[in-house]
Amino acid sequence: MTRNSTHRIHSEVRFLEGPQSRWKEFRFVLDVMWEFIKGFRILHFVGPCVTIFGSARFDDNNRYYHEARHIGAELAKMGFTILTGGGPGIMEAANRGAKDVGGKSIGCNIVLPHEQKPNPYLDKWVDFKYFFVRKTLLIKYSYAFVICPGGFGTLDEFFEALTLIQTGKISKFPVVIFNDGYHCHIIEHIDKMLEERTISEHDKKMYLITNQVDEAISFIKSRIGNDLGLKIVSKS
Repeated sequence: MTRNSTHRIHSEVRFLEGPQSRWKEFRFVLDVMWEFIKGFRILHFVGPCVTIFGSARFDDNNRYYHEARHIGAELAKMGFTILTGGGPGIMEAANRGAKDVGGKSIGCNIVLPHEQKPNPYLDKWVDFKYFFVRKTLLIKYSYAFVICPGGFGTLDEFFEALTLIQTGKISKFPVVIFNDGYHCHIIEHIDKMLEERTISEHDKKMYLITNQVDEAISFIKSRIGNDLGLKIVSKS
């Protein structure tokens, strides 16, 4: 890990510990603004994306890796740019799938204490210091979201996307929860929320739960084409 990246992470930790001097907080706002501008400049022409979320911890021998690679390839064939967090594991698999079929592959990488390097299957990537900036851009350029097996970060991204759709902050983009076996307890919790009326029956229409790549692709294609009116131009 470089000295510069260590300093940047420590400055973020200090900011989150509580009030700082006005100058330090103003400087933080400028830093965040620059992160957004950098992301906008690099990602402006990436085209319509589908973001695939998932763990960095699965290697290429894992079945979840192979499923994500397949999903990335099929979505790229539909003409979508595959957008991920840019790291290893599921992210690498999805980007790799896009490259397998000649599709576009983009990453929004995060700088961490144990530095996460961009995976080798990216046409273009952006490095971010701040999770919330990165997450905003992973959502901003996408017309659908696929939730593959992952940890806290993946769940954070999943519920952020659902919340933005539920509250009308973004369009009703399709969300796929892939692999119901892995996500069974999350699905049970969502059912519990429905039972306790903290969400409505209508909210369940925001997402599809499936183990089948073909079903996931059909759901995304139908929702984007019919509900959002986006013309899909598949690769020959």
